[in-house]
Amino acid sequence: MADRTKDIWNDDDGEEASSPKHRRLKGFALFFLTLAVVLGVVLVAAYRDGTGFDVLRRHFNYGRAEKSGADAVYQYDASAHNRFAVLGDSLAVLSDTSLRLLGRDGEELFSANVQLESPALTTGGGRAAAYGVGGTVLYILDEKGLVKTFQLDEEEPLIAASLNHEGWLAVTAEKKNYKACVSVYNQEMEKVFDFNSSRRFVSDACVTDDCGYLAAVTLGQETGTFVSNVVLYDLTKTDPAADYDVRDGLVMHIGEQNGSLVTVADNQLTLAGTDGKVRSTYSYASAYLREFDCGGDGYTVLLLNRYQSGSVGRLVTVGTDGEEIASLDVNGEILSVSAAGRYVAVLYTDSLVIYNPDLQVYATLKGTGYAREALMRSDGSALLIASESAKLFLP
Repeated sequence: MADRTKDIWNDDDGEEASSPKHRRLKGFALFFLTLAVVLGVVLVAAYRDGTGFDVLRRHFNYGRAEKSGADAVYQYDASAHNRFAVLGDSLAVLSDTSLRLLGRDGEELFSANVQLESPALTTGGGRAAAYGVGGTVLYILDEKGLVKTFQLDEEEPLIAASLNHEGWLAVTAEKKNYKACVSVYNQEMEKVFDFNSSRRFVSDACVTDDCGYLAAVTLGQETGTFVSNVVLYDLTKTDPAADYDVRDGLVMHIGEQNGSLVTVADNQLTLAGTDGKVRSTYSYASAYLREFDCGGDGYTVLLLNRYQSGSVGRLVTVGTDGEEIASLDVNGEILSVSAAGRYVAVLYTDSLVIYNPDLQVYATLKGTGYAREALMRSDGSALLIASESAKLFLP
């Protein structure tokens, strides 16, 4: 009969437990347990404010990259006219003499010599429009390179250009015998709509994110009062569909957030529908608008100064209902403000602070005296722009 007793003194179970196979299984178990704990923490954070998923995005995209961005990611020629735009992992750099697109590792993906007196760079739908105000050449780029070049007639110099979230392009230009003209191009850069304005000047225009309407900002006067009027066109029809006024204010930007047209004027923020009805406004009261960015996910960030000069003021975020989300008093010099997704990058003279829309601090980087601009990215990372290079900051 077989002996089924167990000799605890002479058993070899300890040897089996310490075998290579057992150690590997134990290692795998610990790895998956650790991964489960990390994922649990991330999911809790993601459920709370959505930032946990961005942590994973940054980790898988950049791995163990240095937080401080000690090494330059992008390098370019110094110029007081430089304009910058983020396109995925690429950086577009436009000056009065050159246009360059730099890849993630700093390699040059596209370059062109240009002659622009007033360079301008705008983004939307993963693309950038590079042009000069008063010029006749417009370049469309994506993160891989050049998409298309537009050569306008000499009698139709550019006033403004914009791209919506789907990459549709609206080009505003002067036109002989008219105050201005606006042309709309779809994602394939084919012209699908245009109109000529004979009564009023047009300062800017945008295509709604559903690609159904064009909103054009016209300038004029009514009974001695300066008025910015937004005219809406159904892209399938020739006559205006609706319009609304922004009284006593000069509109500096028009775009869309969560189905609302957002116009940033020097005196107020106005939110309206494509039916021409103003849904809400946010007045700056007696404050002066110094900077703004509409790149946030459902909010606009404003830097409002108490005086026309100086650095005493407020940083404000405003939702698409026209209500103030949060306000933060600032008493130091702010060099730039940039919003993307659920993050706001504020560059002070010696530090970069990334806030959420509630203006709670998400991340801070000290010792940024070399930077003159910060560009926020939707994954929570930011580019610190210096005179000849840009560095990546990973919270």
